[in-house]
Amino acid sequence: MKATAVETENRGRIGRLTGELEGCKIDELLAVLDKDIRHIQQNLSQLNELRSLVVKRDDTALGRLLESIQSRPDTYIKNEVKRQSIRKDLADALGCDFNQMTLSLLEASLPKDKKAQIHTRKVKLEALIKELKKEHLSTALLLSECARFNSLVLKSILDLGQAGAVYYNSNGATRRQRDTAFVNLQF
Repeated sequence: MKATAVETENRGRIGRLTGELEGCKIDELLAVLDKDIRHIQQNLSQLNELRSLVVKRDDTALGRLLESIQSRPDTYIKNEVKRQSIRKDLADALGCDFNQMTLSLLEASLPKDKKAQIHTRKVKLEALIKELKKEHLSTALLLSECARFNSLVLKSILDLGQAGAVYYNSNGATRRQRDTAFVNLQF
């Protein structure tokens, strides 16, 4: 991730993080970033499983997967709240605006050992997010194609949208021939 002009400018003005409090916050941030990495990896796994189950048409397993996904949002929300809290504390410690506080900016103000740890997590997160975007798009395309195919099948089975042959009865009223469809729509 490239640094923005604001981040570059702030690097010159923002001092280095030192002290026990900041070290503790960095360790907390590393733990939160590790949870984020695991969460994204889990999402990637779930997207792969979802596509596999859709292709296999395993409704029971799809139901279990949906229940599993719905049961875990609280843990991610807690991690998000903790990350934002740590971000605010670090922004205050560095004397910068909360919105300007990024991993790149933080990385520039850390001692060498912590800088390497933050950089490793940042690179891993960037790669995982790129992969997640790709997998999400693949899943969306698969589901879109499934919906399109189901629509085509229903149209052909029910003969929807077809003009069909029009017949006139002895009273001159028009009647569409409905017995050509796979399913007879006439009651």
